Amino acid sequence: MGGADKMPAGRLSWLLLGVVLAFGVAASPAQASRNTHYDFVIKETNVTRLCQEKTILAVNGQFPGPTIYARKDDVVIVNVYNQGNKNITLHWHGVDQPRNPWSDGPEYITQCPIQPGANFTYKIIFTEEEGTLWWHAHSDFDRATVHGAIVIHPKRGSVYPYRKPHKEMPIILGEWWNADVEQVLLESQRTGGDVQISDANTINGQPGDFAPCSKNDTFRMLVEHGKTYLLRVINAGLTNEMFFAIAGHRLTVVGTDGRYLKPFTVDYIMISPGQTMNMLLEANHATNGSGDNNRYYMAASPFFTNIGLPVNDKNTTAILEYTDAPPSAGPPDYPVLPVINDTAAAAAYTSQLRSLVTKEHPIDVPMEVDEHMLVTISVNTLPCGANETCMGPGPGNNTRLAASLNNVSFVPPTVDILDAYYYSISGVYEPDFPNKPPFFFNFTAPNPTVEFQLTKRGTKVKVVEYGTVVEVVFQDTAILGAESHPMHLHGFSFYVVGRGFGNFDKDKDPATYNLVDPPYQNTVSVPTGGWAAMRFRAANPGVWFMHCHFDRHTVWGMDTVFIVKNGKTPGAQMMPRPPNMPKC
Repeated sequence: MGGADKMPAGRLSWLLLGVVLAFGVAASPAQASRNTHYDFVIKETNVTRLCQEKTILAVNGQFPGPTIYARKDDVVIVNVYNQGNKNITLHWHGVDQPRNPWSDGPEYITQCPIQPGANFTYKIIFTEEEGTLWWHAHSDFDRATVHGAIVIHPKRGSVYPYRKPHKEMPIILGEWWNADVEQVLLESQRTGGDVQISDANTINGQPGDFAPCSKNDTFRMLVEHGKTYLLRVINAGLTNEMFFAIAGHRLTVVGTDGRYLKPFTVDYIMISPGQTMNMLLEANHATNGSGDNNRYYMAASPFFTNIGLPVNDKNTTAILEYTDAPPSAGPPDYPVLPVINDTAAAAAYTSQLRSLVTKEHPIDVPMEVDEHMLVTISVNTLPCGANETCMGPGPGNNTRLAASLNNVSFVPPTVDILDAYYYSISGVYEPDFPNKPPFFFNFTAPNPTVEFQLTKRGTKVKVVEYGTVVEVVFQDTAILGAESHPMHLHGFSFYVVGRGFGNFDKDKDPATYNLVDPPYQNTVSVPTGGWAAMRFRAANPGVWFMHCHFDRHTVWGMDTVFIVKNGKTPGAQMMPRPPNMPKC
């Protein structure tokens, strides 16, 4: 389907329906059909934020982009028309895509990018997922504006494992740069220095009441007293984990990453880039000591622990407004949020995530592990190139920032790895990603010696046999400062069986694992100065990217790839390569 085809007229109705449904609710007709088709036209769109107009890439002229609606087990077709000015790909975050890495989306991993003027059709195969996922660009920093929600309802005849909400609402946490994000990325690549911080955090694309020139456009969610609402919260930001709360209201968390959780009620959540959280909100008109206010701020604020690095520490707000209460003269009540570096608050929230585990929603935690991996996560440096002046850390302007897993800083190839694997093209990748770091030291002790900063570049992948049970322990390091990292695996969800602070102890820590009801996620927040252990069964053949979901870390090399070999039966083998894959 390459080439500068125009959109077929018959699909315009789908496109318009997608526009109407951008923030629709559960009763939308689009969810009634299986094999739903969507047309996504990516092109430059002018928007105004923070007092200035700017051109961004957007899908169907919307920022955030349209919501995709599906039911469990649906197959959704998305025709992507790249009418923008640069190469791009799209990824369906958290969709396992069984046997179908061809439609997974990360550029130079499973496909060549869709070039300007070309188009490509993605096939999204939903199986076990139910709840909230999301889609986003998976090229450069394009996902700053090219993203949207995926809502997966239960199959017809099935029900939610909780009371059906009156309405549902995607709440997308994002970031806004006044500068062109492409130029922000290019400048950091040119200098080897850190990425310029964003100018605002956003809720559903808006900075909120306390940002310049923004109050009139603050997102509002209208509610009625006594009704229950389902919030589908997505962290689409590129840089920060976020705390989120609503003044005067507690939130009952019922799902994460397209899977159900044992419900628990909290004053705030902590959500990492890449993650989703489903929460029930009872519109019970609680107040925060200011009488009969009918408006309450939703607010999100960054969680960030690496002191010494610049950070966009601005809060973002939206408004929860009761339509059946008299309007109040004063400002909306404001929620209490943890402070920016409150590691204990983040850990207290995350420790409450536990899978639901019912007859209708069973889990299958692997008890025996075939392959153990300890993967250190580091921000590093590389030597500056000849005749370059770099802005990496340290004296002398002679380093550039990098990042690594097990001290391998991943380099994307110029031919996608999936094609190289499928066609046995040599020289594109090395199949020897290590199961452990090359050297051991006190990973989390502050200020490790400078020689640990240096890393090596390579395109190393991990090859596993079909059906292998893999345990990955992610270990944060204090190289250039300890911080938490949202680690995301494509092609799988995984059971987060353990987590802790300090250095992982292989003799003692497995005794603390939760093998009864661990959360089933696709993105795990590895604690700052700590570790997280996850298990998955490699029963999805293909090529699957694993990376930090902080985008600057992704482009610096905090990535690797799992290649899962074909099994013996036809249902355990990759689908054939579609004939219309984009060309590099």
